[in-house]
Amino acid sequence: MNEKTFFLLTVLFPFVVCCSYKEKESNTKSTGLKSKPRVVVSTDIGGTDPDDNQSMIHFLMYADKFQTEGLISSPYGEGRKSEILRMIDMYEKDYTKLKAHGDFPEADELRKVTKQGALVANLANGWGEPTEGSDWIIQKAKEDNEDPLWILVWGGLEDVAQALHDAPEIAAKIRVYWIGGPNKKWSVHSYLYIARNFPDLWMIEANSTYRGWFDDRNSKGEMENDLFYDNFMKGMGVLGTDFIHYYKGSIKMGDTPSLAYLLNGDPSDPTGESWGGSFTRLPYSSFRVFTSNTSQSDTVPVYGVIEFEFRSDAPETNDSPEIWMKIDGQRIDGFYEGSGVYKVRFVPKRIGNWDYVINCEDEGIDGQAGKFVSVNPWPGKENENNFTLNNWWSDRSDPDLYLGEYQGAKTVSKWREEYLTDWVERLSWLKEL
Repeated sequence: MNEKTFFLLTVLFPFVVCCSYKEKESNTKSTGLKSKPRVVVSTDIGGTDPDDNQSMIHFLMYADKFQTEGLISSPYGEGRKSEILRMIDMYEKDYTKLKAHGDFPEADELRKVTKQGALVANLANGWGEPTEGSDWIIQKAKEDNEDPLWILVWGGLEDVAQALHDAPEIAAKIRVYWIGGPNKKWSVHSYLYIARNFPDLWMIEANSTYRGWFDDRNSKGEMENDLFYDNFMKGMGVLGTDFIHYYKGSIKMGDTPSLAYLLNGDPSDPTGESWGGSFTRLPYSSFRVFTSNTSQSDTVPVYGVIEFEFRSDAPETNDSPEIWMKIDGQRIDGFYEGSGVYKVRFVPKRIGNWDYVINCEDEGIDGQAGKFVSVNPWPGKENENNFTLNNWWSDRSDPDLYLGEYQGAKTVSKWREEYLTDWVERLSWLKEL
């Protein structure tokens, strides 16, 4: 062995190994995880709310931090797999610049795990037919891997509910972070199926905490929502520049806290601090049943499920007569259970007064109307109809953690400058030379 070889082996090699170890350690230190988390994103991207496009841009710019196991298109609006693929096409154009700074997956790797999920919401049972997306969740959850499969749900729970229905044994292998709130209203049947049948599922139900991400009432200057694009994103690669097409570039990104939860803090402890919020154990899910029209004196918890039941003595003339509720300017479809029983389920997404009118093929039910009031905090008082939960977490109700009416939102907003500053650094990687 010559002197040069001896020097390389005894002096430089240990130094290189040490540096490599430290680099790997620092890459996971903030989360306490031994390896990159395995992630499936279920998104209604391309639908009526461009919020998911903003969150997908952010996700792709942090793709080096995850093992992306799946990107699934879920219901509502015009959300389709093709929209995810369109976003990946833009990512591919920025890939070389991103790759220079981390272990980013190639675009084709992401395309291979992009799947079409449910196209419509499930009624009544909360589950229906298997989809490419639900089958993919089952496949990835059953892999021989000791690490949990994180499912970040940015829209409806249909594919998660279908996967659990078809393979209930996977409940022990997955962890779900769901952006609920308005999504809960549209996915109420699948939500009820999961709450009733899988109380031990590890799940974060963020109904209002996520709002801390885009609430900038305490921000000043260059990081305000309406100013962020011009100050930090304009001209920053294809992904950064594309941001202007959603909400005119103003920050919303309400689904991003599910991702941020895995970027900072200890994901195994929902009660701890993280960019994605801090949560409290949810002992039960609120469920209220009304068998007659409600009035202003009827009070329900915000984000709680309400089931309106109507009975008719009229003879059946249709196997599946239609019933739906007009409320908040929207149509909420119900279903016919049989034997003269009709049901409509609704979730109030904010506190306040609500008015509704029932539309039904049965003349004895058609035109009925009512009112009710929703109040915080979620999940409300104990009730005999509530569903007991054993392994769920949700928004903190501490008075000092509210942002306006939104409980728990300060557990995200407190980190606003930190997580946006981190993103600004990554955006700078895409700057045109």
